[in-house]
Amino acid sequence: MAMLFFCSDCGFETTKWSGKCPSCGSWGTLRESTRVTGKTPKGGQADPNTPKPERITEIKYSEVSRTPTRTGEFDLVIGGGIVSGMVVLIGGEPGIGKSTLMLQLSQWMGSQGKKVLYVSGEESQEQLHLRSLRLNVASENIWLLCTNDAEHVLSIVEEHKPDILIVDSIQSVSVPSLDSLPGSITQLRESCNRLLRCAKTQRLPLFLVGHVTKEGFVAGPKIIEHMVDTVLYFEGELRGQYKILRAVKNRFGSTNEIGIFEMTNSGLEEVKDPNHIFLNDEASHNGSAIGCVMEGSRSFIVEVQALATTSNYGTPQRVVVGLEQKKLALLLAILEKNLALYLRSSDVFINLAGGIKSLDPCLDLAILAAIISSLKDKPLPEKSVFIGEVGLNGEVRPVTQIDARINAAAKLGYEKIFISGHAKTKQKSRVVKLRDVRELYSVLERD
Repeated sequence: MAMLFFCSDCGFETTKWSGKCPSCGSWGTLRESTRVTGKTPKGGQADPNTPKPERITEIKYSEVSRTPTRTGEFDLVIGGGIVSGMVVLIGGEPGIGKSTLMLQLSQWMGSQGKKVLYVSGEESQEQLHLRSLRLNVASENIWLLCTNDAEHVLSIVEEHKPDILIVDSIQSVSVPSLDSLPGSITQLRESCNRLLRCAKTQRLPLFLVGHVTKEGFVAGPKIIEHMVDTVLYFEGELRGQYKILRAVKNRFGSTNEIGIFEMTNSGLEEVKDPNHIFLNDEASHNGSAIGCVMEGSRSFIVEVQALATTSNYGTPQRVVVGLEQKKLALLLAILEKNLALYLRSSDVFINLAGGIKSLDPCLDLAILAAIISSLKDKPLPEKSVFIGEVGLNGEVRPVTQIDARINAAAKLGYEKIFISGHAKTKQKSRVVKLRDVRELYSVLERD
């Protein structure tokens, strides 16, 4: 084994330590690690099993077969079903429900006759059994293995030949032959590499549960996320009942899809109609506007809440929940520039109801409408939706997939849909086109 230094952000390797990573420029990310060096073949003879290059036109291709879990929200996120040999990494805050999701996944697949090997390096069999009773997980095709030895896991896989392998968590599994602590960069890299090689050679679907850092990213070297096929994040408030499963990387499907689950006493249940989560069924309130966001192929009607009050301190507060902090600063500057609204002495709070997080620029128009409503202490027109991106000069820009957003709003009974004047849409009856924020302000004042 040879000593080297490993960047925990980008995976860059070097034999010399420095305070700044030469590759990505991050400070203080180089960690001491060990490299496992193997022996070179004697006589310089190549391995007969070494793959050789082929013409891309001559490669034999077979359609990718997927095994659905029969849970619509989970299948949507991973691309339609489980693919043989796929490696999935699931991260999330402690207590968010990662182990609960994996145990329920075992039940979903076990009920279809699939043999599932659930490896836990953090809990005992008694703990898992008690949880399975609460979650009604009782399939005879689920096998539990409590160990921290990655080599032992591979030997059990070779012996029992499971159809699906779940490891909870990858930080708790280690290779005994390596002289480093479990959870270290060396152990994470080697354990993940050996499990991944086993999954690819045996066409075995592998699900890895990963811890996250205080910044919310999967703990360990970034190379782990590069090695796996799919990276999922389980999000939501720890004490909230709704959880969001989001794909940030997926080699077998879209990376923009999200699945919404409800945490109940008997485990996670899929939410088939997510729109009611993000909406308030009561009458319109001051500072409340309706927008529409796209996550992959799905559109969600969401409620944007704004509160503008006189500041009691020298510096006004700018608080954003569910949206980007810098976005609010841009939109407030647009209001002050184009509408001559004085906001420098007002505290402004923005919240995206329902616990969802979104960076979709189509919410710009809804945020401005909510702020204007709160400033004027006047509710917005009933049954209205605001869809549009706002430029720095105050112009309302068109957004992508406008017809899908309009159809989603129309299905829920919204009568006025405010969009950009430059947007091209087939809908005519309910659409109100706006060229800039001045027209938005005049429409809201008139109504």
